[in-house]
Amino acid sequence: MIKKLHELAWSGVPPYMRPDVWRLLLGYAPSNSDRREGVLRRKRLEYLDCASQYYDIPDTERSEDEINMLRQIAVDCPRTVPDVSFFQQEQVQKSLERILYTWMFKGPRAIRHPASGYVQGINDLVTPFLVVFLSEYLDGSVDNWSISDLSPDKISNIEADCYWCLSNLLEGMQDHYTFAQPGIQRLVFKLKEVVRRIDEPVSRHVEEQGLEFLQFAFRWFNCLLIREIPFHLISRLWDTYLAEGDALPDFLVYIFASFLLTWSDELLKLDFQELVMFLQHLPTNNWTHQELEMVLSRAFMWHNLPLSNGGKGKTDFVLICSYFIERSQRNP
Repeated sequence: MIKKLHELAWSGVPPYMRPDVWRLLLGYAPSNSDRREGVLRRKRLEYLDCASQYYDIPDTERSEDEINMLRQIAVDCPRTVPDVSFFQQEQVQKSLERILYTWMFKGPRAIRHPASGYVQGINDLVTPFLVVFLSEYLDGSVDNWSISDLSPDKISNIEADCYWCLSNLLEGMQDHYTFAQPGIQRLVFKLKEVVRRIDEPVSRHVEEQGLEFLQFAFRWFNCLLIREIPFHLISRLWDTYLAEGDALPDFLVYIFASFLLTWSDELLKLDFQELVMFLQHLPTNNWTHQELEMVLSRAFMWHNLPLSNGGKGKTDFVLICSYFIERSQRNP
């Protein structure tokens, strides 16, 4: 059943089903419906216990490293999705802070995630979960939501769901968020190779201008495109992310290659400085689901036509031809 759910969720989940589906996709809620309520109740109580033990304590009981970690998280939370007013609410930022600190806590009492450290950008990764789980209680536009309308018990349950889902999402990507973030660096290198094989002119132009893929793509992998596209599209994008399961890190390479090559013609016209500015402020403000679906469909096609024989195989030929046909239709 779960395998079929992954297949169906890949193409998008109806908003009213999304909270339950995401919990199932991430393995937070069991597929056995008879056990589900009891498991969620136990997990939520466990989160409350962790938060009270690690977060809800005076600074006098924290080490210097713990104080510095909490201070950095407190600085980052107000910067989270700044163009969505909901995230500027004090209670929302406090919930973000509690979730992040509890998840990343390292200290003498317990080490929950020993391989991970706090990395700027992880705060962004909580936001899709927060919005989706809040949608079970709040209606209408996110910009009109007020978390203060909810009881403390409901807020605690939402925080717990975010905590566990974040934990499960990043379980297979811990080396993305350790010192020097080697996992992300590996994926950026793979992205560079995929772009070279699909669109060699763009790859060569970027290289000739002296622009390194790390200079723009590192943030994409670190924040999973949350800072690059309108926030109202993020939940749909994350349906696909979560449906990919353990294969997500590899598939991100193809999503980001497709995302970058959306602007292949424009990129060829830009020098180094213009490339940097363009890629830091991509023109996605007016994007709709149509543009996002195009990015995902190209990524799916490329991923399922493996780049073989060092970029010289038959599948590469099919891949590249289909890409340039689609590109010519985009720019007649």
